Amino acid sequence: MRTLSVVSPIKMSGDSPESEPAPVNTGASQSPQESLPLFTDDGMSAKSRQVALARMDILKAWEEYRRTHEGNKTDLDQEFEKAYNTGIVLRNIRAVLGDTTVKTLYRWKKSLNCTGDWKLLAPQYNGSQSQRLFGAEEKIFLGCLLSANKVSIGEATRLTKFILKSRGIPTAKSDMTFRRYAEDFMAKKYDVWVLMREGQKALKDKVEPYIKRDPSLLNVGDALVADGHRLNFQIINPYTGKPCRATLVAYIDWKSFDLAGYEIMVEENTQCIASALRNSIIALGKKPVVSYQDNGKAFRSRFFTGSVNLEEAGFNGLFGRLGIIPLFAMPYNARAKVIERWFKEFSNTFERLLPSYIGSSISDKPAYMMRNEKFHKALHNEYIPTIEETVQLIQMWLEFHRSQECPHVKGKPIGEVFSEGKGPGVEINELDDLMMDVTIKNIRRNGITFLNADYYDDNLYGLREQVMIRYSLFDLSYIKVYALNGEFVCVAKRVMSVHPLARVMGTPKDVEELRRGITMQRKAEKKTIQGAKELIGLKKAAELDWQKVVEISPRIADRLEAENIQTPAIEERIPEECVTTPLSPPKIGGELTDTGEQQRTQADITRLEPQSRPLFNDNIERYQWHLEYGVFTEEDQAWVNWFMTTDDFNMLFTFFEKQKRKEALVTQ
Repeated sequence: MRTLSVVSPIKMSGDSPESEPAPVNTGASQSPQESLPLFTDDGMSAKSRQVALARMDILKAWEEYRRTHEGNKTDLDQEFEKAYNTGIVLRNIRAVLGDTTVKTLYRWKKSLNCTGDWKLLAPQYNGSQSQRLFGAEEKIFLGCLLSANKVSIGEATRLTKFILKSRGIPTAKSDMTFRRYAEDFMAKKYDVWVLMREGQKALKDKVEPYIKRDPSLLNVGDALVADGHRLNFQIINPYTGKPCRATLVAYIDWKSFDLAGYEIMVEENTQCIASALRNSIIALGKKPVVSYQDNGKAFRSRFFTGSVNLEEAGFNGLFGRLGIIPLFAMPYNARAKVIERWFKEFSNTFERLLPSYIGSSISDKPAYMMRNEKFHKALHNEYIPTIEETVQLIQMWLEFHRSQECPHVKGKPIGEVFSEGKGPGVEINELDDLMMDVTIKNIRRNGITFLNADYYDDNLYGLREQVMIRYSLFDLSYIKVYALNGEFVCVAKRVMSVHPLARVMGTPKDVEELRRGITMQRKAEKKTIQGAKELIGLKKAAELDWQKVVEISPRIADRLEAENIQTPAIEERIPEECVTTPLSPPKIGGELTDTGEQQRTQADITRLEPQSRPLFNDNIERYQWHLEYGVFTEEDQAWVNWFMTTDDFNMLFTFFEKQKRKEALVTQ
């Protein structure tokens, strides 16, 4: 085998004539792809131009080698192929074209058709769409692809071929040709691809350019951003006592990215948003300049602006009365709501760590909620916090959040940036209109009962009417009470239950609570008595003439006392058990007659007329009276005969029989 001599290098030049291309520089120090434009003036891509010139250069080198060396042409071709593919010669050209064969060189030479036009050597795989799919192929394929049902490229290819076959339209395109067409269409018309397959919102989120905002130009309190977030963990519903997913309405300060205020409610409503804004203003110490919130029904309502159209409202709502400019985000424009990023951090670092976490979606559910997960269910802690406990947990998490670096002020934590921008404070009474929903309640003995708790104040004592209360679930230690006409009544504080044995087993705090409760009761009673004494004097002033009959005809007792008239002593009945002398048993089966020891004269009988008999408390008392004084009428005799058939008489007879036996034993 002969030794291959070094082939004269040929430089590539885009400015050289088409028939006389310049040879390529074979030096390895410079890449052939450097300093190439993306497209040339003739519309050919830079890559195609580079490949075409490289092919032209290798053909020139091949022909020159065959011309300058003697021998069999086949052997010369094999020597050239081996020298090229091993990198002995034309290294830069090989970097562009890669390995090649003699057959490929003959094919390229044939493509020139003895014209010397290097453009004929340009590759055809970067042709236009129309050169790959034609007419019905393109129309049917795009109809399948650009569907809102998001048909995949593979399925669209199969459907297109089936439709073409059923219509009698022949096609020889491969599946890769259809796939390359779809990928090329998506790359060049991505906006149409997204709009047709995913919708207008996806077009805004993925394709349309966005506007960058610089929060560093703001000050703390310039703008509060609000939105509602469905909590991804369960809490105890204060109204039903059952677990539920509550709504967190939060206001964050745009500058510091700190949570200024929030409110927890079972369902989001305008009153909840107002209370969250109130808490934010109190924490901020000043009123914000702008309140930026979502465009949902709960925010854009008549409660805030007084009209559906904000521009026509004239800021006559609550925001206008407070001097705050309300701004509403565009509908379905999540890019404008910077609070969404805060909610994501809140969910990842707080909600996921709670035992009652249930996930943000079906695919995000924890393992213990999955079917047949007995192991995780056994490990799961079923603790569900109340609203008060949730507030405490959020406050603990805020300590962690405020220690993180502020994204808008480099080098400072979030809490420090927020604290430096606080105001001097606000008058809380001015914010009463922003409190929670107004609820009508009745005043009872212990004040007002709300959420299974009693709220009391001294101003509620003695009232039994309906009142309006304003409350915030953020702080249930007190409620504000108003009359139905809007007049402020008092601030009622929550009354705590006391220890049942406070003085014996309770703590000093329990004893103090008991003493305070007793003092409150005595104070209320004293207040009532004092008020009643003041009303006694009004009673005489309101007397009528016929009410003065008592002074003209005094009572009988007063007249007897005034005239010093003696009255017989009051006869009192002595109980039988107090009598030491045994009673004589009655005679059974006969009429009541006087014994020798109880002889009565006709005068005595005459003296004891039925008109003077006393009022008897029971039947036994009347029977004893008849035993002593006898019977006077047939009705008395009939009553005695009836009484002797009753159970009371049998019990009395048994008593007399026992008494008689005792006397007999004593006599013996």
